[in-house]
Amino acid sequence: MTENTPHTPPSDEIDLGRLFGLLLDHKWMILFITLLFTVGGVVYALIATPVYQSDALVQVEQRSSLSPLGDLANVMGDAVGPTPESNTAAEVQILQSRMVLGQVVERTDLDNVVRPNSVPLVGDFILRKGIERPELFKGSAYVWGNEFLTLGRLEVAGPLLGVPLTVTALDEGRYRVTLMDKEAPRELGEARVGVLASFADEQIQLRIAELQAAPGAEFTVLKRSRSAAIRDLGRRLSVSEVGGGRSASTGMLRLTLTGTDREEISERLDSVAQTFLRQNVERQSAEAERSLEFLEQQAPKVRDDLAAAEKRLSQYRVEQDSVDLTSEAQAAIQQFVELDSRLSELEFQEAEMAQRYTTSHPNYQALLRQKNQLQERRAELNQRVAQLPASQQEVVRRTRDVEVSQAIYVNMLNKMQELQIARAGTVGNVRIIDSAQAGDFPIAPKRPLIVVLATLLGGMLAVGIVLVRGLLNRGVESPDQLEDAGLPVYATVPLSDEQRKLVRRIKGSRRSGSREIVSGVLAERAPADTATEAMRGLRTSLHFAMLEASDNRLVITGPSPGIGKSFVAINLGAICAQAGQRVLVIDADMRKGHVHHAFSGKSEGGLSELLSGRLAIDGAIRSTEIDGLDYMSRGVSPPNPSELLMTAGFTDLLEEASRRYDLVIVDTPPVLAVTDAVLVGAQCGTTLMVARFQANPIRELQIARKRLETGGVTVKGAILNAMERKAATSYGYGYYQYSYK
Repeated sequence: MTENTPHTPPSDEIDLGRLFGLLLDHKWMILFITLLFTVGGVVYALIATPVYQSDALVQVEQRSSLSPLGDLANVMGDAVGPTPESNTAAEVQILQSRMVLGQVVERTDLDNVVRPNSVPLVGDFILRKGIERPELFKGSAYVWGNEFLTLGRLEVAGPLLGVPLTVTALDEGRYRVTLMDKEAPRELGEARVGVLASFADEQIQLRIAELQAAPGAEFTVLKRSRSAAIRDLGRRLSVSEVGGGRSASTGMLRLTLTGTDREEISERLDSVAQTFLRQNVERQSAEAERSLEFLEQQAPKVRDDLAAAEKRLSQYRVEQDSVDLTSEAQAAIQQFVELDSRLSELEFQEAEMAQRYTTSHPNYQALLRQKNQLQERRAELNQRVAQLPASQQEVVRRTRDVEVSQAIYVNMLNKMQELQIARAGTVGNVRIIDSAQAGDFPIAPKRPLIVVLATLLGGMLAVGIVLVRGLLNRGVESPDQLEDAGLPVYATVPLSDEQRKLVRRIKGSRRSGSREIVSGVLAERAPADTATEAMRGLRTSLHFAMLEASDNRLVITGPSPGIGKSFVAINLGAICAQAGQRVLVIDADMRKGHVHHAFSGKSEGGLSELLSGRLAIDGAIRSTEIDGLDYMSRGVSPPNPSELLMTAGFTDLLEEASRRYDLVIVDTPPVLAVTDAVLVGAQCGTTLMVARFQANPIRELQIARKRLETGGVTVKGAILNAMERKAATSYGYGYYQYSYK
């Protein structure tokens, strides 16, 4: 190998130069695919339904729990009541609870769904832009711009919940309802807009408030279950705390709701905030409500106790005529009133605390200790009263009962009035700072981002396709690859633009499909073409190669069909004939040979008829417009072409042709497809194998060569056909093409 011989990269290495060349070779394809994706991204960004976002701001203020029956902190110390702090996390969960969202669903009829039957793909765009119905779609079921349905009422029985109804617009303000059952659609009847109608044995109550659509337009009406509507609203609702950190809580909650209708999401979000505020107020007033209910139950009993105590005191005074109380007795009565009033208040507080804590709770224990201390003081006071005269003791007791009952009753009435005022004036600890407002611009789709991503995706996909195809296609790209495989390269034939003009496609059988055939001789039509010059070089190489051959017969074969064997055979024969030689081209592909097309002839009357004994050699050989060049067509396709090639008639044909002509070129079928090439090559002195640029892998050529050698055929060398100058091959193998004019 000389110093300037390009190096063939090992098969297990990645040739970056070749990959870069592949990208350059397919730059227009890459650009086209990228542009196609860009256009697709622009179209999608324009027709995609925009999604808007509405937000609201809610403040959850700090509060302390204060009993309407008294300040427990004053009774039991600061540790008794709950710490006044805001539980923002709990409020977030309440906002997203089924309790709040369920009320929103009920108030805003979110369980009722109306969907127009829009045009596929672009239906939302048509409705959004208000594109009117064209005459072409007159009477169709699709809904166009400015056509809508407003639902007034929809009540559905349990079995039909979630089953869609199709409402079809009719003439004169009427519509038809069809139940879209899983088994088969069932027409339920017709009704008039604005009138409450019953369908399906009164299982469906439907009133359409307004219907503006062309006759035939269809809408889908659906009554969702309450849980499904709540889940849908919950997916679109987001609640997060604004500001604050891990240890600090601002109590400011940001509520966001997404949707395709700006007015709808603002209305729904306002309803969520109002429902949250209302339930917070109700939750705050629930404590006063429970205490008021308890006092209203106890008030009649205390009033009866007061009346009985006053009656007993009055009777005793009448019976005893009159009893004067000493100052000590009056002081005892006053102390009894204070102690019993305090004890009564603690009992009310104990009844309220029993609803919050167990008896082992520290707050509950503190209240019991306070109550025991007052009871001990009352017992001491009873001992002092027991030392007074009997008449005064009885007056003291009965007066104490009246005073205590009266104080308790008055205090209870005052507390009831306070609770009523507290219940009526409860405002809660939630404030709506900012009401819901939707943004002017949609949050999705992000059109610039979609276009950029689509462009990048298209470019990456195009590059990936090119690289994968290049890596998978390991066809021959350089003469050096053939040389390394042990096949001397006799000629490298460039891909000719003129030759492409001579190729036309003909229809084959149903199983084989269409195929390309050569309809002319390039050497005659374009004698100065680079491919023709390469054929002249092949003629020179063959002159020396066939000096050692046993005969003047040349076999042109190849591993697979469609690689240009017939093209090489025909044009090589023409070049040799133009040089003064007498040349015969034999089409030995009796299955699909098409050499006759190059000379505008017919396949009948050729090789198959000659070998079957129906035609003599002089009748099978045809002359051409090129002096010195004759050819023999394949003949009618026989059922046993291989057997015909094994007959003595074929051997006699070759011997006779060798005597008459200076060069006999035999065009054979593909080696890997049938065995015909082996049979022909065994009777010819020189065999060349054609490989097509980027079509035949080296492995395929090696298998074909081995199959020929197994049959006793020695392959002299190879012809690299349809060679193209590409960046991939230029970077990878250093192939250059020159022209001399």
